[in-house]
Amino acid sequence: MMSLTTTSLVEAVKHQYFYKLKANIDSFSSLVGIQILAMLFSFGGVGSSGFGGGDISVNIKYYSSDMIFTFTMIWAFITAVTITTKPYRNHDFSFVTNRLSSSLSNILFLGSASLLGAVTSVLSGNLLQVIATLFLDEQLYLLSGGSSHFILGFSITFFYLFLISSIGYLVGTLVQVSKLFVVILPGLFIGSLFLQASSSKEPTLWNFIQFYTMETTVSLFILKAVLTTLALFTVAISVLNRLEVRK
Repeated sequence: MMSLTTTSLVEAVKHQYFYKLKANIDSFSSLVGIQILAMLFSFGGVGSSGFGGGDISVNIKYYSSDMIFTFTMIWAFITAVTITTKPYRNHDFSFVTNRLSSSLSNILFLGSASLLGAVTSVLSGNLLQVIATLFLDEQLYLLSGGSSHFILGFSITFFYLFLISSIGYLVGTLVQVSKLFVVILPGLFIGSLFLQASSSKEPTLWNFIQFYTMETTVSLFILKAVLTTLALFTVAISVLNRLEVRK
């Protein structure tokens, strides 16, 4: 029997997107939990240095949201992989849908998750400083750049998280195509590290990371992140379109 229900791509994406925001509420709860865990690890400081002479000894601890950001990136990667799994993909068949609308709604969901992750990461860093000021018996000096510093930090964090999400989405997609990728991808990762180590060269993976993390021009970094994210999502969509209608 053919369905008489017709809908546009935009409407299909919108319905699936809002459904996924509600259905994946647990992923946002896990974000709060993992950031609280990261804050606990950060209470001892993310780095320290010291010097002394005579009767004077100075120990300096550095507090920042680096640990929180790292844990949030791990969360973004896992969330992206998770929504490519079969149970989550089967949820889409509650709607009039196709592979394209499903993928687009997933990308919108990951964008929203990255947005929330960026906001909470930056604010968690400020909360960490407040808690350290109130409860730690230490003299604290805060470095603040005002609202412009907050906006810059939020923007960079968002693009990092969205980039990590696109990597996770592609990895999850490849695993859905063939379970062999569960072995192939880690094998390629570990093998490349050993190969580069034996040849006394910098690992290719490290060069890839530096390509993004060592960029000093914000606009150029954003351009790199956007183009890479678009490319990874495009590849993932192309792969998913080759899957059976319901696998």
